[in-house]
Amino acid sequence: MASTIPDPQPGAGAARQEASPPPPPQSPSDRAGRVEAHGIDHIPDHERHGRPRQLFSVWAAANVNYLSLVTGGALILMGLTLWQALAVIVVGNLFWLLTGLLSISGPAAGAPSEVITRALYGVRGNRVNNAVVGWLISVCYFALNLAAAATAAFALVEMTGITANTGVKIAVVMVIAALTLAIGVYGHAMIMKLYLPITLTLTAAFAVVAVGVFRHADFSYVPSEPLTGTGLWAVLVAGVTLIASAPLSYTTSADFSRYLPRTTPGRAIVGWTFLGGFLPGVAVCAIGACAATVVDMTDPQAGLRQILPDWFGPVLLLALVLGTIAINALTAYSAGLALQAVGIRIRRSLSVLADGTAAVALTLYGLLVSDFLDTVSNVLQLTVVLLGPALAVYATDILLRRNRYDGPALMDETPGSPFWYTAGVNPAGALALTGGVTVAALCVNTLYTGPVAQALGGVDLALPAGLAVASSLYALLARGGRYRARAA
Repeated sequence: MASTIPDPQPGAGAARQEASPPPPPQSPSDRAGRVEAHGIDHIPDHERHGRPRQLFSVWAAANVNYLSLVTGGALILMGLTLWQALAVIVVGNLFWLLTGLLSISGPAAGAPSEVITRALYGVRGNRVNNAVVGWLISVCYFALNLAAAATAAFALVEMTGITANTGVKIAVVMVIAALTLAIGVYGHAMIMKLYLPITLTLTAAFAVVAVGVFRHADFSYVPSEPLTGTGLWAVLVAGVTLIASAPLSYTTSADFSRYLPRTTPGRAIVGWTFLGGFLPGVAVCAIGACAATVVDMTDPQAGLRQILPDWFGPVLLLALVLGTIAINALTAYSAGLALQAVGIRIRRSLSVLADGTAAVALTLYGLLVSDFLDTVSNVLQLTVVLLGPALAVYATDILLRRNRYDGPALMDETPGSPFWYTAGVNPAGALALTGGVTVAALCVNTLYTGPVAQALGGVDLALPAGLAVASSLYALLARGGRYRARAA
């Protein structure tokens, strides 16, 4: 039986490249001042442009943010010493290497992740994948981040003497959402243009925070009752999972690299993506951990004001809002592509607005009506159960194919498509993902404790177990040749 991993067509890529006109300095269809015309369609070679170093600012701007500060502080609140927390921060952020690996599939295929994954799950199977992994989880993250930004903005409004009543809160949420969605609607070129100055601005603001924090931090901090034995290992593993959840959430990193020329070196794409996520991820999380040694980081805004200059309070709040806008614009952009990939025939710009509308509704309901967002936040702690195996299958497919994807063929959604497989589903991908998620669910210890976690005294191995099982199953089933693409 033939393998699911098809051989490349000799000379086909070269022939297409030779027939293509030379690329202009910048594609007229991808300019910052125009709404991006492309959605999930293939980007032809003559419209490719840019350099891999531009990816650094994209990921850096998304990681110099409020949530990284909070998660760093959370490690101290979980009972770790400062140096244990710093070690966890470094290990957890190493997962940005996987985000970088996924990014190389964008230039290879000239397509976003939401389309490339048709090779993993089949045309129909991928629609389900995009509905859950691509769209639903993205909208929930959008709502949570928007709520965090709104909370900072409410405090900023109160500083001006205006009472943040219900009407003001609604207006604030709408303004932040509008700024976020404007970036997402204009799309790829706008992101590439804005994110370098955003990165520089946020870096300057957080440098002031770092100076204030490091002047007061207790670098010899040890909790009054240090963790030992199984309890320590349980918290260490949980901490790595918490930090790793940031890079794991970007299974759509090819969305932002797909305009790069096909010949762009993969090592450069991986390197710049990794550095853009890793360096600010480690730095900002470390600031949060150091701050937690001297102030109460259960309320980061109030805690940081105790050790920062009074004049810097409004600047910090503005930086928190700006950082959240940056991360949410990426989320909205990818969620819009996911909505298209589900099979809904809608322009990308409109799909971004649809995602934003759903996220705003969730945010307002959670902030003004109930504790809904608290529930969503708890549920999202379980997303590593799904995102870990999904990322593992994707990364394994890239390695098995040696990153050779036929972009035009991926656009074919008919039963004659080489990615139709069996009734539109690739059993190798579906079974590998299901197996990885099942094993991860047995090992998890968040909202509930799986039987494996119970047997291990609460140690949560959902992340490594899900990654290992999903990757191994996919490699076995795909390369073993039991499942093959349906012939055209």
